[in-house]
Amino acid sequence: MEAADVLLNSSPSVYALQSATAVIEAGAGFALLIFPSKAARLLLGAPLDAADALTVARIGGMALITLGAAFWLARGDSQSRASKGMIAAMVLYNLGAAFVLGAFGIGSQRVGVALWPAVVLHTAMTAWCIMSVRSLGLVEGTPNLHQS
Repeated sequence: MEAADVLLNSSPSVYALQSATAVIEAGAGFALLIFPSKAARLLLGAPLDAADALTVARIGGMALITLGAAFWLARGDSQSRASKGMIAAMVLYNLGAAFVLGAFGIGSQRVGVALWPAVVLHTAMTAWCIMSVRSLGLVEGTPNLHQS
């Protein structure tokens, strides 16, 4: 077994992923909840002005805070099906966020200063989650696939 495999299978690595996810998502969530227009300006280069857009941004912010809380409470749990499922779901979320933000950046003439760093962050988090999913045995053909 290689050193990287030992590191990825360790609880500290999963703990670090869960902790980082909690802090990142809760931070983004609070920004969208409290300052939705400013957060949008940082990402998209334009503020949100319409009440309906502000409401949707705040709901998204609450959803991110909820993800942050779930990961904070689950930190250190690398063996339950729920914890493994949360990490697997974050692959989809981070991949989707990187794709949507990246597509916006490519297709828009105006972007915010935080857009490309957010794309890089979500891409890196996607890779980290994929490595964790593989190390936890959630990929077909790995020995831990059906363990709880």
